[in-house]
Amino acid sequence: MSDVNTMRVISQDVLGGPEVLKEVQAERPKPGPNQVLVRMRAAGLNPTDWKHRAFGMFLGQPPFVLGWDVSGEVAETGIGVVAFRPGDEVFGMLPYPYGHGSHAEYVIAPVRALTHKPASVDHVQAGALPLVSLTAWQALTEHAKLQPGQRVLIHAAAGGVGHVAVQIAKARGAYVIGTASAGKHDFLREIGVDEPVDYRSTDFTEAVRDVDVVLDTIGGKTAVDSLRVLRPGGIVVSILPDGSRAFYEEAERLGVRAVQMLVDADRAGMEAIAELAESGKLKATIAGTFPLADAAKAHELGDTGRTTGKLVLLGD
Repeated sequence: MSDVNTMRVISQDVLGGPEVLKEVQAERPKPGPNQVLVRMRAAGLNPTDWKHRAFGMFLGQPPFVLGWDVSGEVAETGIGVVAFRPGDEVFGMLPYPYGHGSHAEYVIAPVRALTHKPASVDHVQAGALPLVSLTAWQALTEHAKLQPGQRVLIHAAAGGVGHVAVQIAKARGAYVIGTASAGKHDFLREIGVDEPVDYRSTDFTEAVRDVDVVLDTIGGKTAVDSLRVLRPGGIVVSILPDGSRAFYEEAERLGVRAVQMLVDADRAGMEAIAELAESGKLKATIAGTFPLADAAKAHELGDTGRTTGKLVLLGD
């Protein structure tokens, strides 16, 4: 049981499988200037969480507390915070990658990373949406400049980023093609996919043509192959920057555009996402919820790579 000066966090001392995650007591932080202390009610998990847990990636060696998604209530504000007051319900994405730490009872967030949670959206939904939605929003609207009537191909369209990207693309008036295994095609149609493609039985480079925008959530060969389905001047936005030049060189050869991006914390983007969620045009599919103490079980499920939608940790 935490007291007023401590909190429960999910931490790890070594890299490895889900078993390295432990619930420990930590000092409850105090918000600094332009910071907000949020009492976490729900915090989404994303593939980047299990990758960091296992390999360190941007964060290097532990100890560290994972988690970028958060929904909850403002517990305390730092000097200079005008937008929020204690008791306000907020949600957002902590700055990626170094602002991590939402898998805890309390979370420090820069004020610009948060926006007000719509009353019609519960904490589980709000905790599931930020990272995947901001990724899709920035890819489609900022980098690809998606326009009504354009043709969009979304890889792994039933996944975390994919299934919200479908909804954002449809809200922007696009025609959406989505790849997934055949068993997920009914789900794809339910969320708005116009043309499902079974990646297991079909070569998408032969089945898909004249695409304006590809959202690549897989990387590697898929990113490079996706360039071949574009119309002249089309763009592939990959959310898995790997530093490879082959992607850009092939794009130049074909006369198309290629972008590799990482999501960035963004209040304007979060406000757009809040508006879509409140209007019913954007909803996260919840693959499962887990108490904070069961974070390792959530990671075990995430490691399978077979979930549809999002996994969410629950605060008190």
